[in-house]
Parts: sequence; structure tokens; C-alpha cells
Amino acid sequence: MPKIRSDTLWELAAAEVRGGAEEDRGEAVGERSVLLMGSKSGGKTSILLRCLDRDEPSKPTLALEYTFGRRARGHSTPKDIAHLWELGGGTSLSDLVQIPITPVSIRSLSVILVLDLSKPNVLWGTMEKLLQAAQAQLEKVSSQSQQAEKVKAQAKHQVSAPSAARGLPKDYPDRELISPFPVPLLIIGNKYDIFQEFDSEKRKVVSKTLRFVSHYYGASLIFTSIKSESLISRAKSFFSHLAFGLERGKTVSFDSSKPLIIPAGSDSFSQIGTPPVTDVDITSLHAKNPKDLWKKVYERVFPQESTSKQRELKDPAKDTQYSELQIDAMRAQKDQVQQLDQSHSCIVLLYICTPLNLDRIYYYSLCHD
Repeated sequence: MPKIRSDTLWELAAAEVRGGAEEDRGEAVGERSVLLMGSKSGGKTSILLRCLDRDEPSKPTLALEYTFGRRARGHSTPKDIAHLWELGGGTSLSDLVQIPITPVSIRSLSVILVLDLSKPNVLWGTMEKLLQAAQAQLEKVSSQSQQAEKVKAQAKHQVSAPSAARGLPKDYPDRELISPFPVPLLIIGNKYDIFQEFDSEKRKVVSKTLRFVSHYYGASLIFTSIKSESLISRAKSFFSHLAFGLERGKTVSFDSSKPLIIPAGSDSFSQIGTPPVTDVDITSLHAKNPKDLWKKVYERVFPQESTSKQRELKDPAKDTQYSELQIDAMRAQKDQVQQLDQSHSCIVLLYICTPLNLDRIYYYSLCHD
């Protein structure tokens, strides 16, 4: 009789990913994790598929989806593994970042934020909420890991492990003025093919604002478009750097009239300059700090639409692309039973509202207890 396995779906997927490693002469296999999040319908899946050289149509991401990529370091060498998580739904499911951001993944985790350049009126709100959600979870997990290491070290009378927080080189530009994101961060401005048709002054506002934000967080910034092979190739280079540790291209572009390509550490506040405003007295904005000032200026040019009003994801159980005849039939039957139960409850409540039927109600309750 065959042995019945009780592995979870995750365990089976992990086993499949590591399956080839057993054939690699026992050499160590590098593993990294990458979390992709960003604007709703902003092109995250399309970019990911192109970066993985997968020729398949992209589908809307439902909640949080997992896949993986493998890349050999060289001839007859182990294949490194990248665990890839994609958060769908824009900001509506930001709480799900707690799944890929764990004490195990945090030491080899990178975050890619994909923003839709064609929708500047929701860009800041999307960026702010997602980065806050990810940063809060990263800090929570880092704190828990430090506490666990501290307790473990005290039990063994050892020095506790150093913080998992991300460090920057001493010569990093504006090192004392920025607030580095806890893990490597890449901001991708997608749909540049549409964005390039915007008015030059509006392009300048978006470009300079994203330059400020990316430098403030110690992140890389790149503009791309699925419709441009050269731009997607550069985005792939940045992705491979995070996912597999490969060298990224050396091209750099600060010109707001062209697609931005700015690796982390290449920019500075002196190069970025002040917020691009001409008709507003900056002192009248009463900003709390430089980031708040850039936010207020940006929102003057592009009043932000509430991201909470975005249409929620449709019920996956009713999505035709996941239809299963037998399962759908059982689900329909269960829904009918629930509707009948609700109808019976209504009948009983109406019956109870009649004072003259108290004896009958008592009898009903005895028969159904």
C-alpha cells in the first residue's frame, strides 16, 4: 500500500524548488526572497514574467501569489533560488505583507515597489501606504528576532547578535539625512510609454519627487515599460541583482526628459534640488520635515484620490478561470443550505413575535435542542 504523505502545499513547493540541489554535489545553494508590491494593475506580473524569461500571458494577481526562479552561477554549478512573492490588489491587501516578511526571510529579503506612472493622482498614496506597511512588518520581525537572539545569548552567556537593520557605507551620500529602508528597495516607475506623453512640467514633478523618495529610503529607481525591450532589459538587470546577486548595469540617467536609471547611492539631495514649484510659497505649506514638504508640493500638482475607494478584488471562488465542476457544484449546494437555514431563522423569529404561541415555541425549542 503506498505511503500517504501529509505535506502541506508550501512543503511540496519547497521540496520541488530544492529538488535539483541534491544533484549539485552537495555545494551550498544561495536563496533570496523578493517581495513585489505596488499600484493596482500597475504591471507587476508582466514585469516579473519578463524578468524570469517566461513567455506566458499575465493574469490579475489574487491576494498574494508565490513563484520561484532558479539561475545557475556557471557551468556545472548549483542553481541559486529566488523566492518571489507578489502582492495584488494595490493597497487593499497590504496586511498580507506579514506572510513573506518573516524572521527567516528578512536577512535575504528585498522589496520591489512598482508604481503606475500613468496614474500620478494615486501614486503617492499607494507608495506611502505600501512602504509603511512593509516597513512596520520589517521592524516588528527584526525586533522579535533581536529579542530572541538576546534571550538565547543570555542563556549561553554570550554577546547578542547584531541588529538585522540595513547598514550603509560611511561614504553614502547624505548618510546622516536619510532614513534607509530596512532591506534593499527598488522603486520601478512602470508604463513610461504613457508617462512620456505627459506635459514636461508634470513629468518633472513626478521624476524629481520619486528621486527624492528613493534617495531618502536609500533605494534604487528606474523607469520602464513592457513595450520597450531596452527599458525592460535594464529593469531585468536590477531585478537579477536583487534576486540572484548578479551585477547590474552601470548606466545612470538623471534627466527627467528621459527614463530615469538611478542605482542606490548615485543620487544626492544637492543634485535633486528643491521641490519644483513656482506659484506656491514653500514656507506657507507648514511641512513637518523635508519628506512632508515634497508630499505637500506633489499633492498640490496632483491631488490624490483616496486609495480606499479602489474596487475590491472579486471573489476568487466565482472566477471562471479557476472553475472546477465538482467543487463548484458542492459549493452551490452548500450556499443553498445556508440560504435555507437563514430562511428558517427568519420564520422562527416571526413566530416568536406572536405572544399567543408561547407554548408552541417552547415545544419547538424542545424538539430542536
